[in-house]
Amino acid sequence: MNVQAILDDLGEHWHVYLTMPFIAALIGYLTKRVAIEMMFKPLEFVGIKPFLGWQGVIPANARRMSTTAVDLLTKNLVDPREIFSRLDPQRMVEELEEPLLKAVEDVTREVMEQHQPRLWELLPARAQQMLVNQVRAQAPKVVERLMREISTNIDEVLDVNSMLIEAMVRDKALTCRLIKDVAAPEFKFIARSGIYFGFVIGLVQFVAWALTKQPIIMPVFGFFTGLVTDWLALKMIFYPREPRGFGFFRWQGMFQKRRRQVAADYGALIAEEVLTVRNVMEAVLTGPKSDKLFAMIQREVQRTIDQQASIAKPIVALTVGGKEYQQMKRAAAAKAIEYLPETVKHVEGYATDALDVRNTIVEKMQQLTPIEFEGILRPAFKQDEWKLIAVGAIIGGLVGELQVLLLLH
Repeated sequence: MNVQAILDDLGEHWHVYLTMPFIAALIGYLTKRVAIEMMFKPLEFVGIKPFLGWQGVIPANARRMSTTAVDLLTKNLVDPREIFSRLDPQRMVEELEEPLLKAVEDVTREVMEQHQPRLWELLPARAQQMLVNQVRAQAPKVVERLMREISTNIDEVLDVNSMLIEAMVRDKALTCRLIKDVAAPEFKFIARSGIYFGFVIGLVQFVAWALTKQPIIMPVFGFFTGLVTDWLALKMIFYPREPRGFGFFRWQGMFQKRRRQVAADYGALIAEEVLTVRNVMEAVLTGPKSDKLFAMIQREVQRTIDQQASIAKPIVALTVGGKEYQQMKRAAAAKAIEYLPETVKHVEGYATDALDVRNTIVEKMQQLTPIEFEGILRPAFKQDEWKLIAVGAIIGGLVGELQVLLLLH
């Protein structure tokens, strides 16, 4: 080893040596930024399937990601029966009173005009209103009875898992946001860590180049920088799960350390964008179990009509033709279901406050074990993190080769 030759080379090419750790730091940072962006973008596949192209890791695996998140949510954080039992049927009726009574009146008039138009026209206005009032008087009791039955048997009319998974798969941007917003500090740390780790590796690269002058050194160290810094950054997010220390130095995985803030952010996102009253109502009315809800409504409406029939005997005597009477009951139930989506919108504010999804999630998340808590974010990385690390390594190697070309030419 010719020390003087090394010192002469350092003196002659000091500016080249000086740039090495800084370029390595830049490689570290850029590979992290690219890896983070590749997790989320693009939302849809871009390229030529199946040969060449890319889709963000999370959008490409939206169903797997959302299934994992929903399993955690429904097993550890939200009990649908307990949540929906918070709705007070009597209060729901009070909130729905005005739109409900209007809907009942419209349904009664429409059904009578459709099935008994001549009879309805012959009835004096006072008799028409008396019939409408009789039905209106029963409506709150029917709705309260329905609410009690639904809240007791929520699993029969609402598939919470299916609702949440479909909502997240349908809106890939939402799935990305659930991870990106909650883990924003972690992603910033990943990018910044590339600078620090890269700089240190660049110093080693500095020494290796001074001693060997081998062109292979640059791409190898660039590859190594991208590989190691990506791997280290991902590990440091989650590990150690519990605080560890040596002397005055203490360390814990960033995600675990931010448990309180993560719980608040995650609870807010789930409550405001996923498990919303609007989404629940849509799932109840259009989901795979909606038939059971409609069967309940039809049964209650028909029961009410039968009860009113005994009161309004003169009308019933004319309408009861067996088949026609049954058709009228079915028509009334169908109309009631038709009015349902618009009517229940009026209860959204009360239901949101009563369900209190955000605070429930925040409270339950504080009770998770470190491994369970890690499950909120870890699935976003675990299965495909090798791709992100490999991309970082390849980019690092290419930049290292570029350094060689600059140094030699």
